[in-house]
Amino acid sequence: MIRTRYARPSERLRAADLDALAALTVNVDPAAAPRTADDPDWHVDHGRALVGTEPPGDPIPDGDWERACTVVRGYQFTDHRRLRGVFRPDDPLLGRDMLLEGRFGPLRFHMGVRVTEIVDEVRDGARVWGWTYDTLQGHLEQGRLTYEVVKDLATGEVEFVIRAFSRRARIPDPLLATGFALFGRGVQLEFYHRAGQRVRDLLGAARAGRPLPRPVPDPDGIAVAPEGSRHLRSDSFALVARHPGAFAAPTAGRVRVT
Repeated sequence: MIRTRYARPSERLRAADLDALAALTVNVDPAAAPRTADDPDWHVDHGRALVGTEPPGDPIPDGDWERACTVVRGYQFTDHRRLRGVFRPDDPLLGRDMLLEGRFGPLRFHMGVRVTEIVDEVRDGARVWGWTYDTLQGHLEQGRLTYEVVKDLATGEVEFVIRAFSRRARIPDPLLATGFALFGRGVQLEFYHRAGQRVRDLLGAARAGRPLPRPVPDPDGIAVAPEGSRHLRSDSFALVARHPGAFAAPTAGRVRVT
């Protein structure tokens, strides 16, 4: 068993943990994906938020659909107080590794995901663009999450859509396992809700003339999203749990949690 490693937060630590993701594999077996929304082994989520409108028909240049795609492509829709994404924006989106930095009180959680699919199509009368990531070994969860920007070509409505399935991975540290069992699902649902709100707010600000946030890489090529993520007071005494989930092969059946 690999014990959870703890460290003080730093830019060097972020870079090291991001680079380490290349050697990790996904921790979810596609064969185990839920077949119904009420699968007892998984949380199956499907949320959508109306974030803008355009004239009916194909997306217009620099309209709400294109702007929402920019926000989603750059992972600019998260609440920086809860979750930040660390990645190299010059890397191709498909296959990109991203280090998620979960934030809960004085704790930080470094967890990896990998972009495994890009959606770019017309589907059921809607223009759809988005991307999917799978969780990697060491993540607190096993699962797959898809973000999509969807324009109804008949009505012009633009929606931000999240589709996901997830379950708690085995977490070796009993204290972290207990904390995640108590708070993890609530924080997850809060994230979904706030993400839709943030996309809507960013598009509203763009219509008023404010620029959209974009990934801004440091000299080492690494960006932290969302843009402008601030240093918080709790960062001064925070502790980082590095890849706190178990490093085990993907399982097709029920995961035993402890």
